[in-house]
Amino acid sequence: MNTLKGKKIVLGITGSIAAYKACYLVRGLIKCQAEVQVVMTPSAKEFITPLTLSTLTGKPVVSDFFDRRDGSWHSHVDLGLWADLMIVAPASASTIAKMAQGVADNMLLTTYLSMKAPVFIAPAMDVDMYLHPATQQNIEQLRSYGNHIIEPAVGELASHLTGKGRMEEPDVLLQQIANFFTHEGDLEGKSILITAGPTYERIDPVRFIGNYSSGKMGFAIADECASRGADVTLVAGPGECKMAFAAAQTIRVETAGEMFEAACNLFGKMDAAILSAAVADFTPQQVAPSKIKRKKEEDFFLQLKPTQDIAAYLGSMKKNRQVLAGFALETNDEVHHAEEKLKWKNLDFIVLNSLNDEGAGFQCDTNKITLIDREGKKAFPLKSKKEVATDIVDHLVATLQKKEL
Repeated sequence: MNTLKGKKIVLGITGSIAAYKACYLVRGLIKCQAEVQVVMTPSAKEFITPLTLSTLTGKPVVSDFFDRRDGSWHSHVDLGLWADLMIVAPASASTIAKMAQGVADNMLLTTYLSMKAPVFIAPAMDVDMYLHPATQQNIEQLRSYGNHIIEPAVGELASHLTGKGRMEEPDVLLQQIANFFTHEGDLEGKSILITAGPTYERIDPVRFIGNYSSGKMGFAIADECASRGADVTLVAGPGECKMAFAAAQTIRVETAGEMFEAACNLFGKMDAAILSAAVADFTPQQVAPSKIKRKKEEDFFLQLKPTQDIAAYLGSMKKNRQVLAGFALETNDEVHHAEEKLKWKNLDFIVLNSLNDEGAGFQCDTNKITLIDREGKKAFPLKSKKEVATDIVDHLVATLQKKEL
């Protein structure tokens, strides 16, 4: 957390029951020796008093455009130039909508629109408000501007419903801010290719061969690279995952053949690639032009052919300056199989996980990995996929630095 020492943080607080958590976030930032300036919307003051926050920060809270006692002006432009980072926590549905559309009807919004520093946004609202298409569209709009969206957690809400909408806990927010400053810019100027998610291999117009990959791991890696300044190109199979950070380019594909073509076309101009997608090893020999009908008791036979191996092909064309990383999801003899793939696919390192480890693999929000390269291997405990992404990208940065020596 020493990366926060001396950092200037603008904390925006909106009208939400989660506003009480802002006190704990302020306290954590101050303990890390950051300088904090709170900006509140008028409705935020209904949930928490400016006096409390002013006492914690040692600074007067900014809420109005001018001081009604002496007419002195509060400059949102000065705050935008002063800050090293702005975080809006909690961010209500109303404020998110105004931020997305550029409405500037209070001090927090004008500060946001004037902000030169990176902006983090931590939504907090009831589950139905969060899931409403309008809110989701506004969040996507803010993400496209380059804002950092800290997804809300799932849990009991103020309405006593349970669902997604709880603002992340202050210690999680604090850690994400600290991580941003820790790794800020260590991939600046680097172009990184990430593959993510499953592929669907068509059998006929309504059926396919697929797997259980959600894409969460690959998207977390893409976010981590983008947060460190990389120009990320994401090639993603079917799925609903979204990046918190804006990618330089996102290419959606369906089949292994489409992912192979996209990756091969892009890799030559990349500094590195991390191939986390769960690409099908086999695809139907023929795709039926119409739905295959069931014929009473007759068996149905599907003839498959191998797909093109993306990692092996990129490994064969890899230049000395480039870093290529792959994934190995195994069920037996895990380390042996991963080490074999590392060698014959010409990878710089491989990320091994096992379906035998509880909480690892497909569909989980956690993962347990072992990083293997030609110098050895390092096992990590079970962590969130966001934390795992940090470990993987740390290794990527170290590997790139070795190549530059």
